Amino acid sequence: MSHNMQFYIDGAWVDPVTPHPFDVIDPSTEDAFAQISLGSKADVDKAVAAAKRAFRTFGFSEVAERLDLLNRIIDIYKKRRNDLALAVSREMGAPRQFALESQVGIGLAHLEKMAETLKTFEFRHVKGNNLIVKEPIGVVGLITPWNWPLNQITCKVGPAIAAGCTMVLKPSEIAPLDAIIFAEIMDEAGVPKGVFNLVNGDGPTVGEAMSAHPDIDMMSFTGSTRAGILVAKAAADTVKRVHQELGGKSANILFDDVDLPTAVTKGVAGCFGNSGQSCNAPTRMFVPRARHDEAAGYAKAAAETFTVGPADGANTKLGPVVSEVQFKKIQDLIESGIKEGATLLTGGPGRPADLNRGYYVRPTVFANVTPDMRIAKEEIFGPVLSIMPYDTIDQVVDEANNTVYGLASYIQAKDMEKARKVASQMRSGNVYINYPAWDASLPFGGYKQSGNGREYAEYGLDDFLEIKGIAGYQAAE
Repeated sequence: MSHNMQFYIDGAWVDPVTPHPFDVIDPSTEDAFAQISLGSKADVDKAVAAAKRAFRTFGFSEVAERLDLLNRIIDIYKKRRNDLALAVSREMGAPRQFALESQVGIGLAHLEKMAETLKTFEFRHVKGNNLIVKEPIGVVGLITPWNWPLNQITCKVGPAIAAGCTMVLKPSEIAPLDAIIFAEIMDEAGVPKGVFNLVNGDGPTVGEAMSAHPDIDMMSFTGSTRAGILVAKAAADTVKRVHQELGGKSANILFDDVDLPTAVTKGVAGCFGNSGQSCNAPTRMFVPRARHDEAAGYAKAAAETFTVGPADGANTKLGPVVSEVQFKKIQDLIESGIKEGATLLTGGPGRPADLNRGYYVRPTVFANVTPDMRIAKEEIFGPVLSIMPYDTIDQVVDEANNTVYGLASYIQAKDMEKARKVASQMRSGNVYINYPAWDASLPFGGYKQSGNGREYAEYGLDDFLEIKGIAGYQAAE
């Protein structure tokens, strides 16, 4: 039985208080292929009440119980991985194999890392005659985006379960089907009723109701900086904790000692991954001015190897972007790059010539980009790379940091001493030197308007905990 038109509240699939049908669009075809119902404040109230009741027991559960629950979730997640991959591919356009290996795979990695973390995490320690305790914050509201949906669901649900929190999840209404399957996984795993609740809906209705709700103790939000500000404002009246992972405009600094073809080719791949729809994508490539034209040539060649096509295409390397709104935003920014005088090396406005339907963006590379251009300042969230020349290390550090964002920075260098020095100067939550392998144990989050708080492993778990000091604890014994 399909649960697409229902919500998961208090351990059961329930109908919305007031049904509000909403089409889910396949970005490869622009056709609706499924339908969900959007929720209302009344649905949020029901879910929060269930979570509040469940916290009275789950908030005091044993670590072993929560670890066992996480392991059951992991086992069933593995069984449903193909279903999850197909849902993600259809709803947000990820190529099929990428959806399975990366989109679904990263969610599994986070759940497994959280289970590993929970085994040794210290929730209490003695300090002199006192006891320091880390306790679950309570009922948490989780709002997740469409670009890496399972990554963000597992990054929030995993530590919430590990901490002993109860929760209400609102996934993106653009990509909701993987979250419905995830709720089925939670149900099959035997999550106690009320611990996990799912309400579909949009930001202005369900997101607003969650953020302002007096019985939600914390909001964990991933999405745009614009929407994150609205969540924080709505949450302010109840003085709840707000944890945000927001936008980015990440710099990729290439030193003059790098193997340029390799560094540029990897940089293009990093920028274009997930059709450019990653908040930490290295979208600004800084290269020494003397090697700018050489780097531009390598970038053009690399970009032109990316085959654009439907998510189920056998040779597709880049699927469509997620929606018409996103497509139009990217087109506007590409047009602005041309108008403002950047050198268009490849790609440009419009769809690829052989695709006349679907939200397909041509892999685009601009050279001779200056810091004042929109493509150098605004988050594009598409397969668009800006190459920017620099003269000195001090200059490039200043330009790389000259952004309202601060999520990630990338450095390519053979001289590791210089690389480490520059890494220490970057105003970003993460710095990646020489394209290292992804690591689920590294804290993830940003500075400035890229948000606050951290996710992944023990850093994510900490953000779902309150700290209590019990004075005289030893003496009382």
